[in-house]
Amino acid sequence: MPEVTFRDIQKGLRELGLTPHSRVLVHTSLSAFGHVRGGAETVVGALTSACQLVMAPTFTYQCMIHPRVGPPNNGMIYDDHFSANAEAEMFQPNLPAHPDMGVVAETLRRLPGAARSSHPLLSFAAVGQGAELALAAQSLAEPLGPVAHLAEHEGDALLLGVGHSVNTSIHYAEYHAGRKQFIRWALTPRGVVECVAWPGDSAGFDAILPHVRDLIRSTQIGQAHVQRLPLRDLLRVAEGLIRADPAVLLCQQPGCERCEAVRGSLSTARAPAAV
Repeated sequence: MPEVTFRDIQKGLRELGLTPHSRVLVHTSLSAFGHVRGGAETVVGALTSACQLVMAPTFTYQCMIHPRVGPPNNGMIYDDHFSANAEAEMFQPNLPAHPDMGVVAETLRRLPGAARSSHPLLSFAAVGQGAELALAAQSLAEPLGPVAHLAEHEGDALLLGVGHSVNTSIHYAEYHAGRKQFIRWALTPRGVVECVAWPGDSAGFDAILPHVRDLIRSTQIGQAHVQRLPLRDLLRVAEGLIRADPAVLLCQQPGCERCEAVRGSLSTARAPAAV
């Protein structure tokens, strides 16, 4: 395959209908494109030149710590995770994003002029007009506030070479639909911070595809299948599905602690009251 250039990425973004007024929450796999001339810097450069605002999750799972005991039904077997505390890092504003976020998200975070929110586990980075305002929508109580902000301002979810199993936006639909959330803890300079509204597992999110197919505008950039979905409509569909069937979009992986906890909460809610 020929290498992918800056112009190729720009062309693909235009084919998705993105304009200088577009505001996007992007999830990207650099390797999905094939060989990109200039690497992640090229992808970030194309995104920021094509859109008014570019935002990406820069989560820092490496700052998570685990208590020996904690709240019940919290999607976690505490003893299984406690030993990982020795490797936990303290959150700092300049801490690199966890490798699971991908090199494009980390490159965006390091871009001159980029802003980053201060959540010790679920931060976002953003570049462009309105970046600070979008990130200010986040708090410890509302970790996915930036997603809601973009949805309210005609933003889009942008999936570049990845599927919905990494689509962070759907977590906000879960939260808004009232699905069970969790608690996690982060190591910070102020000590251990409790992080509420921790989302469930996303491995089952690709099951949303038949329900949002009509919302998707897609094209090909290099070897990557790329998709754009209006956030407002995506959240509306996802929330409606979850309200209609609270078990929808849960994964089927044996031993998934969070999905099992959600199913357990549904069983409890459906159980008849004792007489």
